[in-house]
Amino acid sequence: MPNITHRNATSGHKTTNSSKSNSITRISILILVGLGLFFAGWGVGRGTLSFSIFASNQTENPQLPAQLNYSSVQQVYNALRQNFDGELDETALLDGMKSGLARATGDPYTEFLNVEETKEFNQDLNGTFSGIGAELSKKDDVIVVVSPISGFPAEQAGLRAQDIITEIDGQSTFDMSLTEAVSKIRGESGTNVTLTIVRDGQEMEFTITRADITIPSVEYSMLDGSIGYIKISRFAEDTAKLTQQAATSLKQQGAKGIVLDLRGNPGGLLEASVDVSSLWLKPGTVVLEERRGGETIKTYRAHGDPVLQGVPTVVLINEGSASASEIVAGALSDNDAANLLGMKTFGKGSVQQLESIPSGGILKVTVARWYTPSGRNIDKEGIAPDQEVQITTEDYSAGRDPQKDAALGILQN
Repeated sequence: MPNITHRNATSGHKTTNSSKSNSITRISILILVGLGLFFAGWGVGRGTLSFSIFASNQTENPQLPAQLNYSSVQQVYNALRQNFDGELDETALLDGMKSGLARATGDPYTEFLNVEETKEFNQDLNGTFSGIGAELSKKDDVIVVVSPISGFPAEQAGLRAQDIITEIDGQSTFDMSLTEAVSKIRGESGTNVTLTIVRDGQEMEFTITRADITIPSVEYSMLDGSIGYIKISRFAEDTAKLTQQAATSLKQQGAKGIVLDLRGNPGGLLEASVDVSSLWLKPGTVVLEERRGGETIKTYRAHGDPVLQGVPTVVLINEGSASASEIVAGALSDNDAANLLGMKTFGKGSVQQLESIPSGGILKVTVARWYTPSGRNIDKEGIAPDQEVQITTEDYSAGRDPQKDAALGILQN
């Protein structure tokens, strides 16, 4: 079990009512995507995202010239090369320029990832990395904890959803990209990272020991003799296949109802969310629409064998359910295939496309907005459950799960 070092032996953190924390609470924050979600390490920005891997035909942005004028860029480069007092790295400078172009869009989900960050991104999607086990997002220049992952150091240390991370090892996170924050929080297993956070206007400090994090994308079991339970932690390439295997196994074991747990799931591959939704929906049923500039550019429909069609289902959601998770929740809810239970979801309604950069790295760019079958765009709004059920701090401490219990009760009646 990872060791957790607290700043205060009784409370587990240091608490102050500083002017600094008061100023932070005045920042307009849309708590909980993609997110930019990252398990920290994964970020709702990377992984909380719904990703469209393959480029679609997009219209060019008329606000920008077809060719970039490089003269001023070259002037800055020459000035640095001729006048800078210190060592310079050409690769770092070029990566910084690419990152700056993406960041200048003002969209938190559009970003350039260098070679090392791309490697981490792939590890995120595979569910294996070294960090503290928390999902992070960025909103309005603020790094936010979307959800600590159950059983890992962040949760054990006492981090909570909606905590605002203001410093990492003493360095301010203001104007820090989500990728930078995740990279700083990650590190070798057994080493420590100190996070300063603001919660309900109070500043707290946590020192957390990093650990190796491995998260299977799908887990399943029978809750009793007739109710099956499927937990999806992220939407990776193998998620739909694993979910179908889980569904088939549970039905063979006699499952008459399904609890689908999407809590704390920051998203992942858009295609995987469509494939998972298809397990409940008749082929041809609308799962979501992609729109660009207000016009529908693609409609995703259910396909394949709907092995769970007609099976009573309750979907568990919370503030950490984002992007691809919201696609599934919205599709099943709008098509009357499931009831939603828990808390309102994160609210990320955009689609990112990944483009490989020949010199190294990838560009993640927002290319469209997605809408539920009923025409809702949930960006910054989230999806409200049919039945709201909270989990209190006391529930966490006692190991109780009233949301799962409520779902089980609905399906048993």
